[in-house]
Amino acid sequence: MRLPRILTPRVTASAHCDLPCGVYDPAQARIEAESVKMICEKYQANTDPEFRTRAILIKEQRADLVKHHLWVLWTDYFKPQHFEKYPHLHQLFNEATKLAGAAGAKGGTDPAKADELLSKIDEISKIFWETKQA
Repeated sequence: MRLPRILTPRVTASAHCDLPCGVYDPAQARIEAESVKMICEKYQANTDPEFRTRAILIKEQRADLVKHHLWVLWTDYFKPQHFEKYPHLHQLFNEATKLAGAAGAKGGTDPAKADELLSKIDEISKIFWETKQA
């Protein structure tokens, strides 16, 4: 059943939730990145082709979630005054999302890449909690 034209929304908006709740935490990205790392380790330890195929699929989904949670922080939480105080923050987010993407943990199965990603998330988290204290 279609809605009458007058009831159809004219503008579509998207956010990480339906209401600007103000709840942000880098822990969401970290949990997904920890999952990516564990999957990489399990992948390396298992030679079963079906297991490895499933592991890669799940790892890529988790890596996409890492990027999503980082992007939400980058675009929704951090404000111009944060980027002024922490001038390397844009670069840090860029490096972290690249490490979560095809050039990093999503595109490979090396646990070391996942460790690099976790390190970047830790740096972002430190800045995040400093801004929450201010």
